[in-house]
Amino acid sequence: MAELDTSQKGGHKKGGKKRSKKASTRVDLTPMVDLAFLLVTFFMMTTTFSKPQTMEINMPVKPPPGSEQTSQDTKASQTLTLILGENDKVFWFKGTPDTANFSTTDYSPNGLRSLLIDVNKTTKDLTCIIKPTDKSNYRNMVDALDEMSIVGVKRYALVSDFAPEEKAKIKNL
Repeated sequence: MAELDTSQKGGHKKGGKKRSKKASTRVDLTPMVDLAFLLVTFFMMTTTFSKPQTMEINMPVKPPPGSEQTSQDTKASQTLTLILGENDKVFWFKGTPDTANFSTTDYSPNGLRSLLIDVNKTTKDLTCIIKPTDKSNYRNMVDALDEMSIVGVKRYALVSDFAPEEKAKIKNL
């Protein structure tokens, strides 16, 4: 407990005035500390903490057995392929890997985002194929998916297999 002592100590002097003893003033701070802890507890219990944000991914549905499987092929002119490499590099090309010119960019707003904005404006029904390599990290894939939602690309796919032309051209860059 906290206490404030204001009592006068000392004796009487000869021939002096007698002073009356003052009662000591005592402030008990215990209830205030209890109230502070109750308020902290109340606000901690009633506050909603930030919830983790999730990204919705629609997985393809397998057709029932015995039915025809329809494939939805896209034109090469409507396809942009992003290959996620090591050291935060993104290799990209438009079209097919055997005839395309590969270029590199990064994950900065002036890199991948501006590329996606430009290609999305000029290409109707753009489809992005995202191919993470073994040396890319999970954060790069999430960044690429975030850029798809920021730019507004409606169709994109995660693919794990590489064409031999893609592997050869990545090694040269």
